[in-house]
Amino acid sequence: MELIMLAITAALINNVVLSQFLGICSFLGVSGKTDTAVGMGGALTFVLTLSSIVCGILYNYILAPLGLDYLKTIVFILIVAALVQFVEMFMKKFMKSMYSALGIYLPLITTNCAVLGVATLNVQNGYNVFTGAVYGLATAIGFLIAIVILSFIREKMVYNDIPKPFQGFPIVMISSALMSIAFFGFASFK
Repeated sequence: MELIMLAITAALINNVVLSQFLGICSFLGVSGKTDTAVGMGGALTFVLTLSSIVCGILYNYILAPLGLDYLKTIVFILIVAALVQFVEMFMKKFMKSMYSALGIYLPLITTNCAVLGVATLNVQNGYNVFTGAVYGLATAIGFLIAIVILSFIREKMVYNDIPKPFQGFPIVMISSALMSIAFFGFASFK
C-alpha cells in the first residue's frame, strides 16, 4: 500500500513538472503536438525508470559502501547520458519519424533536470532500488500525463481567438499554470 501511495503522489500530487518545475524545457518545447508529446513522454519514461534502477544499484552497492558518495552526481549524469544515447540510437534506427519530430529535445533528456532530480531524490529519501524504481516510473508517468494533457490543450488552442499579447508562449505558460493548480487539487486526497 505504501508503494501505491508513493506512486500516486509522485505521478499526480508532486508532479515533477507541475509542482517541482523540473523538466520544463522538454515539457514546453515538445508539447505542441500529441504525437511528439507521447514520444517524448515514452522516451523519458524509459530513461527515468532505467536510470533510477541503475543509479540506485550503483549508489547503494558501490558508491555508498566505498565512501564515494561525493561522486554520485557525476556518476548519475554519466548513466543518464549513456541511456539517452541508447534511446537516441534506437529511435534513429527504428522510429525515424519520431526521431526527427523530437529533434534537439531528445538529446536534451541528458540534461533534463527531472531525470537527475529523481536519481538524487531516491538517494536523499533513502529509497532502496525497488522503491526508487517505482518512484522513477511513477514520476515519468506523471510527466507523460502532464505533457500529453498540455499537447491536447495546445492543439485545441490553434482554433481559438487568443488576444495578440497572449499568443504563443504566454498562453502556454498560463495553460501550464492552470494545469498546475488542477493537479494540486489531488493533494486533498493525500
